[in-house]
Amino acid sequence: MPETRPESLPLEMIGVSVELGGERLVDGVSLRLEGGPRCVVLGPNGAGKSLLLRLLHGLAEPSAGEVRCAGRPLDRRGRARQAMVFQTPVLLRRNVVGNLRYALRSRGVRGEALQERCAHWIAKADLAAVAARPARVLSGGEQQRLALARALCLEPEVLFLDEPTASLDPASIIAVEAMIDDAHAAGTKVVLVTHDIGQARRLADEVVFLHAGRLEAHAPADRFFRDPGSEHARAFLDGKVVV
Repeated sequence: MPETRPESLPLEMIGVSVELGGERLVDGVSLRLEGGPRCVVLGPNGAGKSLLLRLLHGLAEPSAGEVRCAGRPLDRRGRARQAMVFQTPVLLRRNVVGNLRYALRSRGVRGEALQERCAHWIAKADLAAVAARPARVLSGGEQQRLALARALCLEPEVLFLDEPTASLDPASIIAVEAMIDDAHAAGTKVVLVTHDIGQARRLADEVVFLHAGRLEAHAPADRFFRDPGSEHARAFLDGKVVV
């Protein structure tokens, strides 16, 4: 996987708001994400975490403000350097290998390069024993590892992960986190939404904290967990119900 190239980052939100049905779901967020640090997005339910990822990946349009990629408006070219994995894996009606092949062919990868990447990521995801099975009959952990392998086989410069381990057993969580660590080590910018404070402490290099659609903190992880600088964030870390 190539190192993050300058044209894919930084990712910026400049005064971004989203309104739906008279409700402001994201409220004037300005945020700049550089290459390198793993970014974990935290906040209570309804804070706007998943919507933030969708905005950064171009799956949602702001009502006001702008999302920019390396100083330019985020467009199809910018999105092609990104990948996103959802809490519930979105898999094709193909077997495990077929899911990877389809993704690679969609990006113009053919022949020996395609075979090599498929073999590499099936091994990385520990899916060799089920490679010929239909993707939709796999266990939850296997499906999520496949979804992650399919995203990573495209060598994204930015990887968005929306609660990727929320419903997984401990062994599957360990396996998925190992793949995330490997992606980060290979140069991919990781932006992860999680409700799991333990996971955030394990993975975060920087933390973004949202509350009621507003950005209340963006800080290095060690500083955030020591002194989050937000009343709502402190209550969240203390396990209190935040409204």
